[in-house]
Amino acid sequence: MTTSQTPFNFAIVILNWNGLELLQKFLPKVLLYSKDASFYVIDNASTDDSIKWLKKTYPEVTIISLKKNLGYAGGYNKGLTNIKEPYYCLLNSDIEVSKNWLQPIKKLFINNAKIAVIQPKIKDYYRPELFEYAGAAGGFMDQLGYLYCRGRIFDTLEKDDQQYNDNREIFWASGACLFIRKEAFWQVEGFDNDYFAHQEEVDLCWRLQHLKHEIYYCGSSEVWHIGGASLNYSDPKKTYLNFRNSLFTLYKNETTLSVIPVLFLRMVLDGIAGLQFLYENQPKNFKAILKAHLDFYKNIPILIKKRKKITPIKIHRPITSIVYNYFIKKRRLFSDLK
Repeated sequence: MTTSQTPFNFAIVILNWNGLELLQKFLPKVLLYSKDASFYVIDNASTDDSIKWLKKTYPEVTIISLKKNLGYAGGYNKGLTNIKEPYYCLLNSDIEVSKNWLQPIKKLFINNAKIAVIQPKIKDYYRPELFEYAGAAGGFMDQLGYLYCRGRIFDTLEKDDQQYNDNREIFWASGACLFIRKEAFWQVEGFDNDYFAHQEEVDLCWRLQHLKHEIYYCGSSEVWHIGGASLNYSDPKKTYLNFRNSLFTLYKNETTLSVIPVLFLRMVLDGIAGLQFLYENQPKNFKAILKAHLDFYKNIPILIKKRKKITPIKIHRPITSIVYNYFIKKRRLFSDLK
């Protein structure tokens, strides 16, 4: 996909919704450490002064204004149609970048034409010695659709002792800082707008792999992420979106032989998670799981049509159940997994 005739230009694209304070805090370093890139802010119909401040302070940043809040998936899909650069960097507004964060990413893309998506090392902004929840050192999925990362399994965050300073293939890359070839993004028609937010990047990466593209982690590029800036991790809306979108992703992408048994087992485990929320006196999160399942059933006719656009292939996912490994076998670190 990359040739000597193709100019290598990054478009660094930040999706904004009422994020004035985050832009003021993090945008200056993005501009300082990304000299060869172009800069865009897609605004999801903000009502604060973020766009007014941007126009006055950083006129070199191109602003793409949307008429309403389309969420992460819809906002990027709509805004990216206005961007011509051949490589996108989808960057959360609550990310601090490092001095040489772009060079290793560029080298990986140039050296391997099969790579469609790259994620850098993502660490915790407030506890910089630790990996960050949303992506850490590259994402994986077990055979039941549960997500985990090198450096983060459920709520266990590893300390960065340079154990993940490598470059390697992963299953999914975090949407907090996601580099992707423009050609590959539009080949699969971008994100699924119906997700609104959460796990749309997992679905995107899975669909790309059906077309033999590769998803990579680059350990020599490093960023720091606040996390939870838009929705707190315990927010019932976040619970709803995560559970619903996970079912969407499994239905669309699992192979024909696996999709029904995997969904059945997943629904049983989701029910157990709901009961756990009740036990912990979190009825709103219990209701969020129930609503997620009801909305999944309602959307099956639409999901059938989406599945017909995909030719699912079996992709190796070595861990049968990360839930079993973590909670029963007490394997809390990625290195403990067998």
